[in-house]
Amino acid sequence: MFIDLRSDTVTKPSADMRAAMASAEVGDDVYQEDPTVRRLQERTAEILGTEAALYVVSGHQGNQLCLRAHSQPGDALICHTYSHVLHYETGTPCAISGLQPRVIDSLDGSFEPARVAAHLLPRNIHHSRSRILSLENTHNRCGGAVWPMERFERVATFGREQGLKVHLDGARLWNACEASGTQPADWIHHVDSTSVCFSKGLGAPVGSCLAGPKDFVEECRFYRKMFGGQMRQCGIIAAAALFALEHNRPRLAEDHANAKLLEERINQIPGLSVLPVQSNIVMVDIGPTDSEGLPDYDTALRPEAQVLDGQRIPTGAELARMLGEGVGGLPQVKCIAIAAQRIRLVTHLDVSCEQCLQAAEAFERVMAGALAIA
Repeated sequence: MFIDLRSDTVTKPSADMRAAMASAEVGDDVYQEDPTVRRLQERTAEILGTEAALYVVSGHQGNQLCLRAHSQPGDALICHTYSHVLHYETGTPCAISGLQPRVIDSLDGSFEPARVAAHLLPRNIHHSRSRILSLENTHNRCGGAVWPMERFERVATFGREQGLKVHLDGARLWNACEASGTQPADWIHHVDSTSVCFSKGLGAPVGSCLAGPKDFVEECRFYRKMFGGQMRQCGIIAAAALFALEHNRPRLAEDHANAKLLEERINQIPGLSVLPVQSNIVMVDIGPTDSEGLPDYDTALRPEAQVLDGQRIPTGAELARMLGEGVGGLPQVKCIAIAAQRIRLVTHLDVSCEQCLQAAEAFERVMAGALAIA
């Protein structure tokens, strides 16, 4: 028995979702003859307010198809330092699309137009051409942070005015909407393309959709084939995505409430602090905080051991290992160390409120034991 807080991608299909998969009407999607895939694409486009959508195997693939369709090799991509398209997608912008990244630093993954303007080099023979501005909402590595809508609109509008194609990595856009009380189309009409995920938060076993203007989506279909991403009778998995889209969005508030519960409980544990939770991602920092009680971002990235009241505290990897081994009859807690002194927890539909309370108790006991033997 364990509590899996590594990601919202670890969910298992429910009985009703499996039933939808088992009864799915299918056809050959390469010939665009799979009726379930077509329904999923049409429904996704309707929700996002776009002309068309294309079913793909992952958010990674959706993002990278959009970047490729928007650009030519040698063009520049402007994005956040820790954006998923750059940090977690195996160098694909460079390796496959030949894009040159120009990165923007910020604590929460958002920024103002002036930060974009600083990366717009003169248009001449010496510089790569600025082609794409990629935004992420919610921002994974920045703790599930949600862009302020007004700032998002300012940045996206500025990007378009400068001739940039604006892409939104909306893998967890559903969570951003739940957290901000907005609708997906409120964000999408500011951008040229997006990719939204069904296996993060919504609980489907596989798949995302990219979306945008019809001609653009057809261009992405071409690159999906070039990249070997075409599928045949994939209505079986598209049925799960369609079920998730229609049934699991309303319950995202539960995940956010559970994340806030973890934040509240873990913040009470000596030696631990949590970045302010905005959605379903909980970033736990181990060690000192600044004078305002906020996590020390530099400390979270240092490899050396930290000290609290003269006692050595565990690193993120050590704490994750101890939690995974279990303590005092409590369930094992699976989580990921994403930096030397930082652990990420993600709530989802397969984790209950009671399990989050148990996970917080496990953190407390493990930290108490670690400090006692330090």
